[in-house]
Amino acid sequence: MEPESGIGSSTSPSQFSLVTLSRNLLLAYQSFGVVYGDLSTSPLYVYSSAFSGKLRNHHNQEAVYGAFSLIFWTLTFVPLIKYVIIVMSADDSGEGGTFALYSLLCRHAKLSLLPNQQAADEELSSYRYGPSSAQAASSSALRRFLEKHKRLRTALLLVVLFGACMLIGDGVLTPAISVLSSVSGIQSTESKLTNAELLLLACIILVGLFALQHCGTHRVAFMFAPIVIIWLLFVFSIGLYNIIHWNPKIVYALSPHYIVKFFRETGKDGWLSLGGILLSITGTEAMFADLGHFTALSIRLAFVFVIYPCLVVQYMGQAAFLSMNLDSFSNSFYASIPEPFFWPVFVVATLAAIVGSQAVITATFSIVKQCHALGCFPRVKVVHTSKHIYGQIYIPEINWILMVLTLAVTIGFQDTTLIGNAYGLACMTVMFITTFLMGLVIVFVWQRNFFLATFFLLFFWLIEGTYLSAALMKVPQGGWLPLALSVIFMLIMYIWHYGTRRKYNYDLHNKVSLKWVLGLGPSLGIVRVPGIGLIYSELTTGVPSIFSHFVTNLPAFHKVLVFVCVKSVPVPYVSPDERFLIGRVCPRPYRMYRCIVRYGYKDIQRDDGDFENLLVQSVAEFIQMEAVEPHYSSSETSPSVDGRMAVISTRDIRSSMTLTVTEQDFVSVVDDDSIHSSSSKSNTLQSLRSMYEDDTPSIRRRQVRFQLPPNPRMDPVVREELMDLIRAKEAGVAYIMGHSYVKARRNSSFIKKLAIDIGYSFLRKNCRVPSVALNIPHISLIEVGMIYYV
Repeated sequence: MEPESGIGSSTSPSQFSLVTLSRNLLLAYQSFGVVYGDLSTSPLYVYSSAFSGKLRNHHNQEAVYGAFSLIFWTLTFVPLIKYVIIVMSADDSGEGGTFALYSLLCRHAKLSLLPNQQAADEELSSYRYGPSSAQAASSSALRRFLEKHKRLRTALLLVVLFGACMLIGDGVLTPAISVLSSVSGIQSTESKLTNAELLLLACIILVGLFALQHCGTHRVAFMFAPIVIIWLLFVFSIGLYNIIHWNPKIVYALSPHYIVKFFRETGKDGWLSLGGILLSITGTEAMFADLGHFTALSIRLAFVFVIYPCLVVQYMGQAAFLSMNLDSFSNSFYASIPEPFFWPVFVVATLAAIVGSQAVITATFSIVKQCHALGCFPRVKVVHTSKHIYGQIYIPEINWILMVLTLAVTIGFQDTTLIGNAYGLACMTVMFITTFLMGLVIVFVWQRNFFLATFFLLFFWLIEGTYLSAALMKVPQGGWLPLALSVIFMLIMYIWHYGTRRKYNYDLHNKVSLKWVLGLGPSLGIVRVPGIGLIYSELTTGVPSIFSHFVTNLPAFHKVLVFVCVKSVPVPYVSPDERFLIGRVCPRPYRMYRCIVRYGYKDIQRDDGDFENLLVQSVAEFIQMEAVEPHYSSSETSPSVDGRMAVISTRDIRSSMTLTVTEQDFVSVVDDDSIHSSSSKSNTLQSLRSMYEDDTPSIRRRQVRFQLPPNPRMDPVVREELMDLIRAKEAGVAYIMGHSYVKARRNSSFIKKLAIDIGYSFLRKNCRVPSVALNIPHISLIEVGMIYYV
């Protein structure tokens, strides 16, 4: 047996540990530029936001001590204990974030609302998680209760989507507050620079930030990490200097006793100031959300040994400076910098703010992609920006929408305090939802005691609920913005999900009976022409209504028919070896098959031009597998049901068909069983394809030649079916899709007509069409008009 991971069998455990440690240290270094940019730039605006508003009446040393003590213990309980120690242990095959927790819950309890799930999905290698022992009675009762009530499952999905919408709101607010806070430091030295000029500078930086998104973070990943590390060295050094120079006694504020004194003195004003204190932990969710790019150990190492001590020392240093300079709250960070170091710190602060914004924008792209996989977001263009880091993507439409919204927020508010009120509410809402989902994970996935999950919920909800209540009080002072953005995005998501579910239910209830298809005979009552017809549908069983609509309006159909369903499953990634499920729809003479293509919620559908070839190979493999294992075939005595589906590996297909691959013109090979493509396609079709390729020279697809070698032991029936498949492939592949129009029924309510006829129709007209989203070649596409009355 060959050694795994490139480590020889003679490698000692100590050497293996050394290699693992080195890898995690490298990932920890890279995580500074992707994960911690936002969290590390929080000192720019925390104190100025906290001591604004009514806390201006409490600019004294005791209030400063109490504010620092609150920041210290908040950093300790939420990022360190909750996220680093507990939440990051609940990864989904290495993936983190709200959708990872929801995915785990859907796999351990029937909570998913995705309509086309199958039992075969549970056999995916990435589907299982955690112990397989029987659950405790309390968790089983709770699981059955949630599974029984669809409204509760719908409410759970809405909670997850609300958290996703708030995270999208972070993608709007983070660049605005980070960049505006960093450039505002110029006012500390350049009194001639007006607010309008500062605003213009911030807008220029923001436009440049979003304009560079198409390059992908991988191109500058190693540049980002040094920027954040230099920034952390600066803030640590400045904080240490301020502690020693201004007030070494600030270390006494580490005692929680000062928190009690703070609230005793400030009362309600102190409680309202928590909306500014919570900005010290904004960006914490990125540690969990970006887990898929790194490892839990690397992120933990970076936070515990670098981020946490640097931030504590910086906040302590600022507090020491403020305790002796009570008139510097409005711009406390830049005021606390020794004058010789101001400009270097200012430049690094601006660069670090851009890095922090980059991380949240990238996370927003991932969230939108995951929402689309759940059927809760319109189809958008997804560009994979890295060949090496799988999860790095770019979505042009979302990028420009974020840019417009960010510029509008920056120009509209022009005040980091107002933006901070909105930003804090968005971040704390996401954390509050994560705590709720984590409590369910403890019960359903980890199968721990119900009371342990209750303790976890109550403890962290007490902390986060206190902050959230203070943030909600700031709704009139800017806090309304993330709520408004969330309502808009939630409305879009709900209308899209509602319309998609209604359309699927229409297909499900109007699918064609297999008895009707079998009654037509193997020829289907029409002419069967050479070629393969790929009929796309969302159904995983049965024959879609588009098929009968096509057959009754056209007198011919392809010799080989494959019903293709591209669907998402509640796992982050599906291995290529398990992507294809192949089965037979009708008995062998009909030459009708079913192919289900499965993707995880973080998978990217690449346009590599090999889908047709992989499909033909998979069908051929199924035909031979069926001959060896007859239980996969559809029942001849009871043909009203589909045959069993088989997982066909696309990497290790048995070589029963030899392949000749050419990158340019097709090279014909003379063989008794070969079929020449030049004789199977009409001159007109070849001419049209040639014109299409001339107009689009950038599209080059591999041309794969299938041949069946002589094998006397092969069953003649199987050989004939394989030859029909090869002939059909050489004749050409056509893609048949429904061009659907979804309308509400006449007797529907006004709300439903408004949602379907206006909302859903508008979203369908302005999003990517299915053929483009599925990378279907336009020259081979056939669309069938369908009207859905839902």
